[in-house]
Amino acid sequence: MVETNQPKMGTGSHFPEGKAENGEGNVNPSPFSALLARGVTEEALVEAQELARTNGAGMVELLLQKKVLPEPELLAALGEAYGLPFWEELPTDHIDTGFTALFAIQYLKKQKLIPLDTPQGFVVAVNDPSNFQAIDDLCRLLGLPERPVVLAPQDAILAAINLAYDLSRSTAKEFFQEMHDESTDSLLSEIEETGDLLDETSDAPIIKLVNLLLAGATKDRASDIHIEPYQASVKVRYRIDGILYDILSLPRKIQSPLVSRVKIMAKLNIAEKRLPQDGRIEIKVADRSVDIRVSTIPTAFGERVVLRLLDKTSSILQLADLGMDSRKVASFNRLIKSPYGIVLVTGPTGSGKTTTLYAALCTLNSPAVNIITIEDPIEYQIDGIGQIQVNPKIDLTFAQGLRSIVRQDPDVILVGEIRDRETAEIAIQSSLTGHLVFSTLHTNDAASAVTRLIDMGIEPFLVTSSVIAIIAQRLVRVLCPKCKTPYVPDDESLANLGIDKKLLDRHPLYRKQGCAACMNTGYRGRTAIFEILILDDPLKRLILKTSDANQINDEAVKRGMTNLLADGAKKVLEGTTTIEEVFRVTRILKREADLED
Repeated sequence: MVETNQPKMGTGSHFPEGKAENGEGNVNPSPFSALLARGVTEEALVEAQELARTNGAGMVELLLQKKVLPEPELLAALGEAYGLPFWEELPTDHIDTGFTALFAIQYLKKQKLIPLDTPQGFVVAVNDPSNFQAIDDLCRLLGLPERPVVLAPQDAILAAINLAYDLSRSTAKEFFQEMHDESTDSLLSEIEETGDLLDETSDAPIIKLVNLLLAGATKDRASDIHIEPYQASVKVRYRIDGILYDILSLPRKIQSPLVSRVKIMAKLNIAEKRLPQDGRIEIKVADRSVDIRVSTIPTAFGERVVLRLLDKTSSILQLADLGMDSRKVASFNRLIKSPYGIVLVTGPTGSGKTTTLYAALCTLNSPAVNIITIEDPIEYQIDGIGQIQVNPKIDLTFAQGLRSIVRQDPDVILVGEIRDRETAEIAIQSSLTGHLVFSTLHTNDAASAVTRLIDMGIEPFLVTSSVIAIIAQRLVRVLCPKCKTPYVPDDESLANLGIDKKLLDRHPLYRKQGCAACMNTGYRGRTAIFEILILDDPLKRLILKTSDANQINDEAVKRGMTNLLADGAKKVLEGTTTIEEVFRVTRILKREADLED
């Protein structure tokens, strides 16, 4: 927490008495002398006061719009004039959410103020110290005999408001329990009698339930929401850090209105229940913009829905943030700066391939480089890069789009996925004619990508002429730093991972524990493990002789490639993840007891 002054917990005397303007239209030196001293003109202040009087806007808001001073400097100056401390950051580690029951979130956001319990005592953080009426109303409703006011930036106040209401929001489970206690039976009977799906989805409890499911998923960092109907119930699960967790079990009768509400939001046909459908929803949760891809399929007990959440406000990772060590980052940097060739990233669905390719594109992105992508779907929009969305309905496939891209004078091309021989052939021809091409394949390891291309019908000599590197990756969960505990694993686990027991003296290993910070899972967040297969001359000669993935992999390891298991072992020794996580993603089986989550 940064302060420009020591906190002064005062009363109404904090606010200067008297008018800010004299009868002749000139600004009174108090309370704006501090602004005048910092170079703000008297004309700008008079104009701001006139606007404030006519349209009701706050002085601080108007002065910020006029850009008379940067916000921290403006608030520090007003703090001096009003005798108030300025806090550039607000303490929100132990935020008290009791006030959320008294005030609507829209009111506090409009007035830009929030009550906070801080180590210095109870304060009201405001952005505009002249907003006397709102401050008085808030203090009166909270029963505060004084007005302990501090000044804070707009962004800090809005972030604290969002956090407080996010923490106070009941979960979908709590809401359904309340609904069950009060009105579920009558609600269900009404839904059962109503034949019109639109009437079902307009029911407020169902709308609130869906909203809470979406808000809860965003809060819990879930990447997917699964709504699964069964014979007697509807199960709701979140996928967090790659693992599915049961969140809620609802009565079977809730399924129809719940799915219909989601389909209405995604602009899907609610009358069609026999065919799969795909749609999109855009929502805003607090200050986060979330894009949701919706997929429905018919099952024996009704429609099953999966919602994929993409947080558009999250920043794209850089190469150094992906989980590569410095040696791999240097190697990857050299590869992506090649003038031509194909770089393939392989791995199963959800292994972070697109994130790696976006990081590579952001590294290359500059006015001197023309980058064009064709994707399905476009997950993140990047300024300076032309991105094309695949649309099979109008015959805009990867292959068709790639044919057009090469006529756009590109330097770098990203093909979202090589799915067939036609796409692979055009990608190879593009690389041979002087383009750097990035793409993905679904294979288990780097060496298998060569086998896959040859199985598609690509000649081995074309593979060796065009592909410069293949990167395989997996995502492992990161141990929660607050609750991980050291331990000594059994000899079999160490042997399977290739870790010498003598290394444990210098590198203690950790296992999961579970706490409130990680939802009692023991893990928080994910990182990637990699293997980078660079096609040098000996490997190219081997590929011309055989497409056997095992032989190619063995030769690559001999030539210095660190495979997925070895990279995972390194992250275990660093205390980043666990042995069980590496075994899980590299599909090395151990005793079931050791693999239990």
